[in-house]
Amino acid sequence: MNQVPPQPPPPASNRPDHRAPHRFAPGTRVRIKDDWPEERGRCHIRTPHYVRGRTGTVERSFGAFPNPEDLAFGRPAPRRPLYHVRFEQEPLWHEGNPRDTVLIEIFEHWIEPAAEGAR
Repeated sequence: MNQVPPQPPPPASNRPDHRAPHRFAPGTRVRIKDDWPEERGRCHIRTPHYVRGRTGTVERSFGAFPNPEDLAFGRPAPRRPLYHVRFEQEPLWHEGNPRDTVLIEIFEHWIEPAAEGAR
């Protein structure tokens, strides 16, 4: 008797879901969570260490995509909203022109509202 081996599930679409709700509108001041999951065990993190705990401004939302932190381990990957967040460069790296900025892509589960008056 020939048995067909189980097939893996189809890959999640990489196309954005623009209908997904998102918490942060362009222009919103946000803080990147000061979290270090890599200290708790094996993980895949796409959030640069130099922006953790820092405050920036949402530039735009791209829609929702499968979470790469789960995809890296072959786990089911819920779709999460992805944003462009802009930071002033000098507070991150203590160098550069005062007008220089850093623009990153970051998933919503790493973002929280900034404290009133935060820079």
